[in-house]
Amino acid sequence: MKTLNHLSKISILTLALLSSSAAYAQALQLNGTKLTTAQVAEFAANKNEKVEIAAEAAQKVSHSFDLVMEAALQGTAVYGLNVGVGWNKDKPVFKEVKGRRTLDDELLALSRRFNTSSLHAHGGGIGEAMPAQAVRAGMLIRLNEMLGGETGTQLSVVEAYRDFLNHDIIPVVPEKGSVGEADITLASHIGLAMIGEWFVDYQGKRMPAADALKLAGLKPIEPVGKDFLSILSTNALTAGQAALLAEETRHYLEAATAVFALSLEGYNGNVAPFLSETTELRPFPGMVKAATDIRTALDGSYLWQQSDSRALQDPLSYRTMAYALGNAWEAQSALEEALHIHINASDDNPAAVTSDKPAEKAADSHNQLHKYQVAGDVHGAIYPTANFDMLPVATRVENLNVALTRLAQNIVMQTIRTENPDFTKLPRFLAGPENEGHAFGAMQKPLVALYAENRQLAMPVSLDTFAMAGNIEDTGNNAPLAVNNLQRILGNMYSLSSIQLLHSAQAVDLRGKVALGKTSAKLLETYRAQVKFVDQDRIYTPDFAAGVQVLHAFTQPATK
Repeated sequence: MKTLNHLSKISILTLALLSSSAAYAQALQLNGTKLTTAQVAEFAANKNEKVEIAAEAAQKVSHSFDLVMEAALQGTAVYGLNVGVGWNKDKPVFKEVKGRRTLDDELLALSRRFNTSSLHAHGGGIGEAMPAQAVRAGMLIRLNEMLGGETGTQLSVVEAYRDFLNHDIIPVVPEKGSVGEADITLASHIGLAMIGEWFVDYQGKRMPAADALKLAGLKPIEPVGKDFLSILSTNALTAGQAALLAEETRHYLEAATAVFALSLEGYNGNVAPFLSETTELRPFPGMVKAATDIRTALDGSYLWQQSDSRALQDPLSYRTMAYALGNAWEAQSALEEALHIHINASDDNPAAVTSDKPAEKAADSHNQLHKYQVAGDVHGAIYPTANFDMLPVATRVENLNVALTRLAQNIVMQTIRTENPDFTKLPRFLAGPENEGHAFGAMQKPLVALYAENRQLAMPVSLDTFAMAGNIEDTGNNAPLAVNNLQRILGNMYSLSSIQLLHSAQAVDLRGKVALGKTSAKLLETYRAQVKFVDQDRIYTPDFAAGVQVLHAFTQPATK
């Protein structure tokens, strides 16, 4: 393939040697197709983990950029290169150098200025800086998306993402300002840092980006063509936050299952609704999984022993728990599946799609596709897309928000029922033997308050949009707001489960020496190391906080 200009003189062999060097021996290798939400979460949490670019992916990136340059040489509209930079349209965009065409230096200079100006013009975030983990997750995802080879960017831009991550240079990105049709006003701050402007956190210390680049031995990038578009026109930051929350939701649901097992033991509940004999009569996958998990958590529990004191049927909040948990599991799984597609694909507009041979219809000037196709030293097409629309992820986040809030309703009702001696045959409000005070009576209020807040947060936001950008951007999805709501809902869920854990542990202890399930016994032991039995009224706020910490640290007991 003939080199089009000095911008595309990239040594793939050099990159491959660098990628296989000792410095990157333990790195997470990306090729644009196999990144998982679990890997995103692990990488984001570990600033010492490195990332490398697969050599074949780097070659795709270079070919995609060459396609953009070839399109410009042929006069095909390329935004930021020969369209949108104030270029005089009656002047040629190329010059002859030793018998071949190359892009005019004046055009390239104009394009670089336009790229820088565009990054400036889109830098309009609001609020506090995103957590470093969220930015790190977003940058990893954007790097992986670029490696699919449809962005049309210079390889140096892609390498900048890698270098920033490997040197722990985290751009300061405001937390608000995106409506979900690409995080353009937020991701622009990443591009600004890469050109040596704005601010970053370098190895945990905030400083001007130029200073961090100098300390790390890196040079600012010089964006050209559609580089700025590929930096800012992406939903990677929102996707990064969604990926972290999808993994956190998985952990929460495992912990909530253990809390429910202990709650059922404190309640002296009936296990029949969770048997395979009953659940597989109507085998919704999430529900069957949840029921199986509940049975596993209760393995060895006294609830499997016959008791005349046990009710034939418990309140619905207990009986339907496998459905509530299962609904949340299915919503979590659906979000994870959507994210797997999103983070391993391009959300670019336009998309630069390379080909090994000219398109069959390229010669047909009357075909609509003709205007997008490029045939020359590099073959392919530059297509307008709507792939920046994050609706598939946004709606799944909203579904998860509803599912978690519906689970919250079960948790609140269960916890309130444990305070009622008519159901449990335990002391009213789970008071200790020597406690003549209120015990947990007033603690129903924070339960209901958290549930009410979750109900509000679970309302769909993807419907709330306005026409913008001269009525061209006349719809949206508000994915960042939906993700922010998920974060708040999940935080409230941990608190709700912590309150339930306080009640459940108290109820179990009030029952005396009863055999607990393997999982619930481990949870109770861990919890009691932090929160003691309530023998007299006390301030419960520290207990709630301690319970949240226990649940965050919860791990399933080892299986045989």
